[in-house]
Amino acid sequence: MVLVFLVAFVGAAVIALLMWRAMNTERTSDRAGVPGPTRSAPVRPAQRRATGPDDDPDFLRKLDEAVKRREDPPRGDQQS
Repeated sequence: MVLVFLVAFVGAAVIALLMWRAMNTERTSDRAGVPGPTRSAPVRPAQRRATGPDDDPDFLRKLDEAVKRREDPPRGDQQS
């Protein structure tokens, strides 16, 4: 009994494979002899790489100025 189900399953798989190949051949008959996939992959536009603040020269300059101002505060009344 198990052998009957096994033969039926294998037969159904073979028939499904043959039908799939037949339908696939009809769809790609205009591309006969051309290797490759039947559908091309979508082309994604090149994305700009995100840059961190440590890569931005303006940010680094402003940060350096802020650190210098904090370390050396301006003195309005200089006494000798």
